[in-house]
Amino acid sequence: MHDVIKRVTDEIRERSQESRSVYLNRIKAAAIHGVNRQKLGCSNLAHAMAPMCDEEKTSLSDMVQPNIGIITAYNDMLSAHEPYKLYPALIKRSLMDLGATAQVAGGVPAMCDGVTQSQPGMELSLFSRDNIAMGTAIGLSHNVYDGALYLGICDKIVPGLLIGALAFGHLPALFVPAGPMSSGISNAEKSRIRQEYAQGLVSEEVLLKAESASYHSSGTCTFYGTANSNQILLEMMGLQLPNSSFVNTNTPLREALTQHAAKTILTMTEAHGTYKPISSIIDERSFVNAIIGLLATGGSSNHTIHLIAMAKAAGISLNWNDFDALAKVIPLLCRMYPNGQADVNHFRDAGGMSVVISQLLNAGLVHADVETVVGQGLERYIVEPSIASGSLHFGAGATASRDTSVISSSQEPFSHEGGLKLLQGNIGRGVIKTSALKDEHLCIEADAIVFDSQEALQEAFHRGELERDFIAVVRYQGPRANGMPELHGLMPPLGVLQDRGFKVAIVTDGRMSGASGKVPSAIHIVPEAANGGVLSKIVTGDSIRLDIENGSMTLLIDNCELQKRQSVAPDTSSNRHGFGRELFSAVRQCVSNAEEGGTIFDISGKERG
Repeated sequence: MHDVIKRVTDEIRERSQESRSVYLNRIKAAAIHGVNRQKLGCSNLAHAMAPMCDEEKTSLSDMVQPNIGIITAYNDMLSAHEPYKLYPALIKRSLMDLGATAQVAGGVPAMCDGVTQSQPGMELSLFSRDNIAMGTAIGLSHNVYDGALYLGICDKIVPGLLIGALAFGHLPALFVPAGPMSSGISNAEKSRIRQEYAQGLVSEEVLLKAESASYHSSGTCTFYGTANSNQILLEMMGLQLPNSSFVNTNTPLREALTQHAAKTILTMTEAHGTYKPISSIIDERSFVNAIIGLLATGGSSNHTIHLIAMAKAAGISLNWNDFDALAKVIPLLCRMYPNGQADVNHFRDAGGMSVVISQLLNAGLVHADVETVVGQGLERYIVEPSIASGSLHFGAGATASRDTSVISSSQEPFSHEGGLKLLQGNIGRGVIKTSALKDEHLCIEADAIVFDSQEALQEAFHRGELERDFIAVVRYQGPRANGMPELHGLMPPLGVLQDRGFKVAIVTDGRMSGASGKVPSAIHIVPEAANGGVLSKIVTGDSIRLDIENGSMTLLIDNCELQKRQSVAPDTSSNRHGFGRELFSAVRQCVSNAEEGGTIFDISGKERG
C-alpha cells in the first residue's frame, strides 16, 4: 500500500484514539445475546406486534428469530425514493420465507435539493441531515430490532441515515439502493439550454422541456452529484451489496438485489450467521477508503462536510488535511458529468465499481483487508450481479474498463491527482472541486465583487454589470448564517461569462451542488463570515489570487489594512423565518463549522451546546 495512505490512516487513528474508545465502549455495552425484544415486558411487546399477522406474532413471541427494522426515506415527490413504496412489502415477504420478520421502524424526511435549489427551502437542506439522524434513532429506539435495512439514496439522506445507524452500532446494518432512472437527454444539451436561458435566448417553456427530458421518471438522477457519490461511498465502505448501486430501478435485477439484501442482513445476525454489527465493519480504514473512492471518481464536494460528520458518529476524527494529502496520490479514474459527459448508466456499462475497486486494489491505493456486509476483503466487490436461470448471480466483475472515455486505469488516469483540493491563505481554509476544471482556470487573479446573497449576483448579471474578469465573493452563506445552502443556481450565469472568455471564479462560505464543477469555486470557507471570518471584511475592488495548483487563496491587501477593517454584517433577519426556517433557529446557534462537519453533534455523540 502507498505510504501516504498508510500515514494518513495512522494519523486519523492516533487523533481519534480517545473518542473511538468511548464510542466502542458504548456500543459494547448496548449489545446483548439473543434477540433484543426479550428485554421488553409483555405490554411493550404486545404494542410492538399488535398490527402484525398471526404468523409474525408467533415468530416475535418465540424470542428466537430476528426482527429487522426498516428505516425508510420514501416519499413520492423525490424521484430517487419513489420506488421505495414497494420495498417494505418485498422485504417482509423475503424475510418471512426464512422465518424472520421485519417492520418499518420509522420514516425520515427526504428533501429533493433539485426542487429546493435556489429556493428558501434549500436553507434547511444541510440541517435535514442531522434531523434524519435523529429520526433514525427515534425509529430504532423501540429496541425490538436485531438488524436494520436503510432505504435512502440522496444528498443528506444517506449521511443522516449512516450517522443514525452508527449511533446504533450494535445492530447489523445494510443500505438498500433503488437505482437510477434511464438516461435522458445528454448532459451537454441540458447544460447548453440552461446557459441559453440564463442569457434570455430561450423561453422558460424550452427550459422546462429540456429539464423534464433529463429528469423524466422514477429513479435517481443520472448525473454524478452527491446522491450518486453516496452510492459509491457506501460500496467503498462495504455497506451496500457489491456493484449494485447503479442497476436501474423497477427492473427484475433491481428487485432480486433488494430480496438478496434482506437475506444478507439475516446472515449478519446472531441467530442466522455470524453476529456482524455495523461497528465491526466501520473503522478508520473504511473512511479512508471512502475518501479514496470520492477522489478517484471525481465525486461531490459536499462530502468534505458529510464524511467528517459521519466519521464523528463513529468516534473518528477527519479533517481537510486528510482529503488533501490523499488527493495528491489518488488518480482520477472517472469522467462523469460534470467532469465529463457520461452519466452513471454509462459508468455502470463500463464496468462500474468493479473496475474502480480493481484498479485501486491493483495499484495499492486502497485498504483491501476491510470487513464488509458480504465478508472480509474489498476484493469481494469486484463482481457483477445478473439474473441467470431465474436466480440472482454474482459473477466475476470487470477489472478493466469497457469504455475508457468513462473509466480509465490507474496506469493511464485522467489526472494523476484526485478531484478535490484544500485551499488556504489569509482568507481562511476551504475546498475546491478540481476534476472538471480546465488548466487555464487553475490560477486566477482578479478584483473581487462582493455579494451578500446569491440573488444579488444573479441580478447583477442580468443588469450586465459582470462583463469582466472578477472573483465573486458570496458570503454569509455558512451554516450559522443561513444553513449553508447550495449555490448551484449561480453556475449558469458564471458559466456564460466563462464561455465569453472572462476569467471568473467564486469564493464563498456556502456550498455548491455536487453537480457543479467547471467554474473555479473555493467553497466551505472557514471561518465563515457570520463568525467574523475575513470574508466579512472583503470589499469590492480588493484583489484576490486563487492559485489552485499550489493550494493557496490570498486576499492581496496589506495585513495592517486588513486588521483595521471591521466586519460588514448585512441584515439576515429574512433568513430566519418562512418555509420552516424559524424551527431551526436553535440549530443555527450551535452548528459547527464546515470543516467540523456542519453538525450539531460532537465527536463523542453528544449534542453541541
